[in-house]
Amino acid sequence: MLGTTASAKNGTWRNWGGTVASRPAREVTPASVEELAAAVRRAGEDGLTVKAVGSGHSFTSIAATDGVLIRPQLLTGIRNIDRDALTVTVEAGTPLKRLNLALAREGLSLTNMGDIMEQTVSGATSTGTHGTGRESASIAAQIRGLELVTADGSVLTCSEKENPDVFAAARIGLGALGVVTAITFAVEPVFLLTAREEPMTFDEVTGRFDELWAENEHFEFYWFPHTGSTNTKRNNRSAGPEQPVGKVAGWIEDEFVSNGLWQVANWVGRAAPASIPTIAQISTRAWSTRTYTDIPYKVFTSPRRVRFVEMEYAVPRAALVDTLRELKAMVDRSDFRVSYPVEVRTAPADDIALSTASGRDSAYIAVHMYKGTPYQAYFTAAERILTAHEGRPHWGKVHTRDAEYLAGVYPRFGEFTALRDRLDPERRFQNDYLRRVLGQ
Repeated sequence: MLGTTASAKNGTWRNWGGTVASRPAREVTPASVEELAAAVRRAGEDGLTVKAVGSGHSFTSIAATDGVLIRPQLLTGIRNIDRDALTVTVEAGTPLKRLNLALAREGLSLTNMGDIMEQTVSGATSTGTHGTGRESASIAAQIRGLELVTADGSVLTCSEKENPDVFAAARIGLGALGVVTAITFAVEPVFLLTAREEPMTFDEVTGRFDELWAENEHFEFYWFPHTGSTNTKRNNRSAGPEQPVGKVAGWIEDEFVSNGLWQVANWVGRAAPASIPTIAQISTRAWSTRTYTDIPYKVFTSPRRVRFVEMEYAVPRAALVDTLRELKAMVDRSDFRVSYPVEVRTAPADDIALSTASGRDSAYIAVHMYKGTPYQAYFTAAERILTAHEGRPHWGKVHTRDAEYLAGVYPRFGEFTALRDRLDPERRFQNDYLRRVLGQ
């Protein structure tokens, strides 16, 4: 199932995408915050580094360690619902799917979501997971408080009023500031969204992008390389009535076509790359317009069972169309055979130090390749274009950027690293990935 981690008999940990493997010295599955804090203190005594891992859904080695690997699957469930403040406090190891189901039972909902919900709440927020929104931002931007075990084993509570400097950074903390043990999210009474999925040409969607963005609360689209076709999705709040996708139609669209046939198409494409442009043309002709109305998480998220590798960058929203046209021109003149669509989403500026939308309205361009197919050359060519537009890489997806580059595209980069120096001077939470992206 999507999001589960593998741990072989020899103690090797692997991520979901199969891009990372590591062998921790030991694994700990704490049943309480106190046990987790004790594990961090013991690691310090033994001179070992510490990393927490959720679902393993990051494509980078952000959770890899040869020290102590902390698995938070016993730290799950809702601690508290405050209906007056409209907040919910949840244990850090809780999968987003479980949180969404629990909130729906209580008549509540997050304002915005990404497109999958297999990650843990702490893993999703720590890496900057986001959906798409004109005004509503990433999952981390919906955080109103968090609890953090720091390098000396102490427990820090953070919000806009309590330890505000830590709160400003730790909402997207990359695991560099400590181990998140609980998160308080803003929620709202559950509402309905009407989704309209509609094919549109690449030229039309790029030509009308500003209009489509402005007219819809949540707009996104997928462009299939080797074609001039996209599939667009518009989600807007609705007074109802609820009109979910029918069970049979939903199974055909979301399971049989989007996962079953898609898996077969990618098997064929991997075996015979020359067939990929033809497969892409056939795939886009299968798209049709559909409209449905449901509660938010059922509209925002979809099952993703076909495994892939992904790179995603945030560029200034004003630069999106130029960047995307350059990407298409690059693919058109290359010998690449790209079987996966390019996904485009947006987010408003936020105030989180290392958010990909920190201080600027952003658009996201995500490129994918089917697991097991060579992706490096395509990703390298795409990354060259994305970084030329001051792109910021998603912390949990493949990229090659280092601290020198990142300090130039994040105005508050120094603020984050200074806080890290204060909270973790001995680098208890260090690993190779953080050494590359944050520096020593």
